Amino acid sequence: MGDRTVGDDEKMLGAMTEEDRHALAMAMVRKADAEASKAQAEAKAADLMAARTELENRRLTLEIVPVEIATDKALRARQEDLAANKFHHVYTFNDGVNAGSVKSCIDQLTQWSRLDKGCAMEIVFNSPGGDVVNGMALFDFIQQLRKVGHYITTSTVGYAASMAGILLQAGDKRVMGRQSWLLIHEASFGAGGKIGDVEDTVEGVKRGMDRGLDIFADRCQGAKHASKPLTKRQIATKWRRKDWWISADDALDYGLVDEVGPAHLAASN
Repeated sequence: MGDRTVGDDEKMLGAMTEEDRHALAMAMVRKADAEASKAQAEAKAADLMAARTELENRRLTLEIVPVEIATDKALRARQEDLAANKFHHVYTFNDGVNAGSVKSCIDQLTQWSRLDKGCAMEIVFNSPGGDVVNGMALFDFIQQLRKVGHYITTSTVGYAASMAGILLQAGDKRVMGRQSWLLIHEASFGAGGKIGDVEDTVEGVKRGMDRGLDIFADRCQGAKHASKPLTKRQIATKWRRKDWWISADDALDYGLVDEVGPAHLAASN
C-alpha cells in the first residue's frame, strides 16, 4: 500500500458520520490540551529547578562568606604574629630590674633557645635599673646563651640606668639609640641595725660595685672602635658621689657600646 494523501483523508472524513467527526474533533482538542498542560508542567518544573538552583547558590554564598571572613582574620592574625617582636626573638625590657622582670626575661629567652637553637636574640632595655642580685643573674644567663651559640644583641631605647647599664654590657653587640642615655653611678642602699650588720652590708655593696666596675672596664678595653676607652679607675672616679649621664656618642667613644643608631625595627612594637 502507498502513503496516504490529503485526498484519502478527505474521503475518510466524508465517509465518517457527523457523530464520528465530532468525536474526532474532541479527541484532537483533548490531545492539544494535554500537550499544552505538559508544556506548562515542564515550564513550571524548569522554573522550580531554577528557583532551587538560585536558593542553593545563595546558601553556598552564605556558607562561603563567613569562611572567607574567618580565613581573612586568621591570615591577618598570622601576619601580625610574624611581624611581632616574639617571632623575631626581640625582647623589650621596659621595667625595673627585679625578680619578676628578670624571671619573665629569662623564661622567654629560654623558650627561644630551646625552640630555635643558635638563633640570634636581642634585648632592648628602657629601664631605670634596680636590684643587683637579680640583675647579675640575668647577666650570667645571657653569658650562658652566648656560650651555647646564640648571638645576643643588647640595646637601649630611652635609657639604661644603673643595673640596666650593666646589663647593656652583656651582649655580643651593644647598641644605643642616638637619643638614648646611659646612666651609671655608685650603688645606693639603706641599712639599719647593729654596726656590724651595717658594715657587712656596706662591704657587700662595695664588692657588688667592684664587680660592676670590672664589667664596664672589660668591655671598654675590649672595644676595638673606642677612641677613648675607659679604665676601671676612670669609671670609678667619674661615677663617685653622682649620677653620670652618658650620651650615645660619648658611650661609643668610651667603649661602652659598639654601635649608635636605631635599635631593632621590631623594638617599637
